[in-house]
Amino acid sequence: MNVTGLFAGVGGLERGLATAGHHTVALSEIWQPACAVLAARFDAPNLGDVTQLTDLPGETELLAGGFPCQDLSQAGRTAGIGGAKSGLVESVFALLDRKSVPWVLLENVPFMLRLDGGAAMARLVQGFEDRGYRWAYRVINSLSFVPQRRERVFFLASREADPAQVLFADDVQPPRPETKLTTHAHGFYWTEGLRGLGWAPDAVPPFKNGSTVGIPSPPAIMMPNGDVITPDIRDAERLQGMPQGWTEPAETVGRASWRWSLVGNAVTAPVAEWIGGRLQTPGEVVCPLRELGNKWPAAACFDGTRRWQADVGQFPVWKPRPALHEFLVYPGKPLSARATSGFLSRTSRSCLRFPGGFLESLVLHLQRWDAPGAMRQAA
Repeated sequence: MNVTGLFAGVGGLERGLATAGHHTVALSEIWQPACAVLAARFDAPNLGDVTQLTDLPGETELLAGGFPCQDLSQAGRTAGIGGAKSGLVESVFALLDRKSVPWVLLENVPFMLRLDGGAAMARLVQGFEDRGYRWAYRVINSLSFVPQRRERVFFLASREADPAQVLFADDVQPPRPETKLTTHAHGFYWTEGLRGLGWAPDAVPPFKNGSTVGIPSPPAIMMPNGDVITPDIRDAERLQGMPQGWTEPAETVGRASWRWSLVGNAVTAPVAEWIGGRLQTPGEVVCPLRELGNKWPAAACFDGTRRWQADVGQFPVWKPRPALHEFLVYPGKPLSARATSGFLSRTSRSCLRFPGGFLESLVLHLQRWDAPGAMRQAA
C-alpha cells in the first residue's frame, strides 16, 4: 500500500512498513532534527505541519502515525487527548473528513487506555466508528523482536477489511530463560530508585524522550562482568530496530544529544514490519473474543456492530536474538560516579526490593571511580 506518515519522527513506523513491502509517498514532521533524518532516509516529500495540511496525497491507501504522546503518558503531563500535543489527533480526523482512506494505523502509549477513565481511547474509537471504520487495537511489546521492553498501543482501522485479522492473527508465549546478574545483562533506570526501577532482565527498559532541554537520560545496563554502562546511541538505534547511525543526520541541524530524544520517540521498526506483513497477508483471529466491558483492556476490536475484548497477549511472535550483552556492539559509557551515587542514595530511602547482589555490584562500581585509571580501562 501507499503510505502517508503523519507525526513521522525519524520514520520508525514507515521504515518497518517499507521493509514489509509498503511504499511511503509522503511524510509530515516539523521538528528540524527529525526532518533532517527523514530527508536523508526517505525519498518522499515532507508536507510539514499536520495542522496546515488541506488534504492527503491522492494515492494514500494507509495513513500511519505515532501521534504525540506527551499528554497521554504517565511520565508526561497527562492532560489527556485534548491536550496541546495529543490533541493533534483531531487533525487526523479533519484530514479523513476531507479524504477517506482505506486504512489507518496509529501508535501511542498504553497509559491512554486508563487516562481520564479511558476518555482518550473512547474519543479515538468513537471518531473512527462515526466515520464508518472497523477497528482493532493491541498492546504490543517490542521485546517480541529486540531486547527492549517497550509496550505500545497499535490501533488499526479500516473501511474495507477486518483489522482484527491483522492484529490478532499471531500470539505466542515468550520464553522465560533463567537470567542471573553473573550471566546476563540487566537494564534499569538510573534516574529512578525511589518509586520504580524499570528492571529489565536481558533487555533495556523503554527508551525515553529525555529532558525538555535535550539532556539525554538513557537507561543503565549492568553487564555480567559487573560493569555498569549506558548504551552507545548507535546501539540504542539498533534496539529500536533501526540501522546504527540512522539518526546521525540530526547532528547537521542541532545538538548530538537530540538523537536520544529522536530514538526515545521512535516506533520500534520491527513491530511495524510485522503489522505491515499481516496487512499483506491477514490471518484468522487466534484468540477468544468476549463482549467489551466498561474498561479498555490491552486488546479490543469493533466489527462494525459490536465492540469486543480480545484475550491476546503482548507478543505476536518471538524473534530469536542474542543475549543483550552480546547484542551490544559498542562498549557504552560507564555510569558516572554522580549518577551512581544519586541512585544509591535514593534506593536507601525507598521501600523497593532489589535483586540479590544488585546494590552490592553498584557499590563496587562506585568504588571503582576512586581507583586511578580504573574507569578509563573499563571504558
